[in-house]
Amino acid sequence: MLEAARKEEIEILTYSEVESVEGSIGDFKVRVRRKPRYIKEELCSGCGACAEVCPVFTPSSFDLGLGSKKAIYQPFPQAVPQTYLINMEKCIKCGLCEKRCGKNAIDFNQKEQVVDLEVGAIIVACGGASYEPKLGEYGYGKYANVITQFHLERLLAPNGPTGGEVVKPSDGRKPRRVVMIQCVGFRNRNENEYCSNVCCMVSLKNAMLLKQHLQDVEVFVCYTDVRAYGKGYEEFYVQAREHGVVFLRGRVGEVVEDTGSGELIVVVEDTLSGRVLELKADLVVLSTGVVPSDDLKKVSEILKLERSPDGFIKEFHSRLAPTDTKMRGIYICGDAQGPKAIDVCVSQAKAAAASAVGLLLAEEVEFELATAVVEKDRCNGCGLCELVCPYSAISVGDIATVNELLCRGCGKCAATCPSKAIYRRGYREEQLEAYIDEVFK
Repeated sequence: MLEAARKEEIEILTYSEVESVEGSIGDFKVRVRRKPRYIKEELCSGCGACAEVCPVFTPSSFDLGLGSKKAIYQPFPQAVPQTYLINMEKCIKCGLCEKRCGKNAIDFNQKEQVVDLEVGAIIVACGGASYEPKLGEYGYGKYANVITQFHLERLLAPNGPTGGEVVKPSDGRKPRRVVMIQCVGFRNRNENEYCSNVCCMVSLKNAMLLKQHLQDVEVFVCYTDVRAYGKGYEEFYVQAREHGVVFLRGRVGEVVEDTGSGELIVVVEDTLSGRVLELKADLVVLSTGVVPSDDLKKVSEILKLERSPDGFIKEFHSRLAPTDTKMRGIYICGDAQGPKAIDVCVSQAKAAAASAVGLLLAEEVEFELATAVVEKDRCNGCGLCELVCPYSAISVGDIATVNELLCRGCGKCAATCPSKAIYRRGYREEQLEAYIDEVFK
């Protein structure tokens, strides 16, 4: 991130949202709304003096509520740029930060800004979101010591709320036995049918880190199937077993809390032995995967991109064009397309960047004009073709008009038109009938 920020050729608009996108390949017009930080970015040095004197504490979203932050804060320690911002909903406007800032960077009168950009290509890399278990699912939200892998990540982090010390949220003591439950909310027809790909390896990594942090801790992993499909992943799985991580194949039935001792009791069927086990645990960690974020849904609507049944943006072709979309000049990568590990995200990002650069460097772009054509004298402007067009290539006023840069020649409009006023170039009925007549001669 720092390297990108230092390059003069790259302009980073942080704390901003894309509001609208118009145009087509090579000529997109993007409107971006920049939210006010109430801090002058060009003056702020990120020294943190303002946060030191701020009297307001709020839950830290970056630490998933396990820690706190001030009303004036940096989003996270390695944020680029290293500029603070003020949460005006929590700020009491005491003025202490303004008095303490030696750079005069505080500006309570900042307003939103609208930036209009003209770009030739767009890459969607807005990622996904973590799945939030249902309240009470495996005791989540009901028992303090039932957390997710994302919470455990923050406890293990040296810059986390506990300084890297893994403790139970209920009493701050170190856990002696940890049970991890896989596939929470996934591979389930009632929730998310797909596999989130990353959960198994995240669990293995965190289990190994727990073994390093707490020498005599017991770690159990209750799984459906361990999917260690990447390079070196199977070896890592074997290594975890050798270090004493216990794997139990079976779905967890329930998690209850012993009212006397406060311990959690995990009821699970071990399908390999055919026994139902009751595991006592100090900490239960739910492995939740990646789901489409609200921002992803919003961006897909703005760009008029199709989404798969799982909610992620659908690629143009899953094998031959995995980073292309149905809209020419718009590419996707990473979790915007579906859950994936970091190495796959990097590969997709490079592929999307290469496609965008190739497009921008080309003086001319050639397309096969197997596009839709409207016979103006027959069109009555009913608008059915506009409704069925998956590429938003047709607009209807008095009559239908086709944008040939957007049209992919799928033929849905021609099949829908009641007046037969629209057809795909090169595939008129008269042509096809002539071909058939020749064949049967």
